[in-house]
Amino acid sequence: QLETLEQEEQECLELRPHPTEKSTHMVSHQHGMTVTKTLQEGEAEPQCQSFSYSQAELRGLLLEGASLLLLRVLARRHTVPPGLIFPAIDTEGRLCTSSY
Repeated sequence: QLETLEQEEQECLELRPHPTEKSTHMVSHQHGMTVTKTLQEGEAEPQCQSFSYSQAELRGLLLEGASLLLLRVLARRHTVPPGLIFPAIDTEGRLCTSSY
């Protein structure tokens, strides 16, 4: 049973005159998971949003690393079971579904 305890993603866009930095920090805790999104454009104050999800909402959660592993297994088997859907977290930090 593999479980994501913490995950950090960072993206930097060098757009002139306002470079943009986006980061996502996900932390698992006993009640579920907290996702914090930070956006900083140029010299402006960083904008932060935080989302919390319960263990029940996250049951079967498939994050980016696990998704890559699953895709490799499915490619190796040359088959995708019908109706393969998992909870996931989108680029905005919100809960969504991932279908294969």
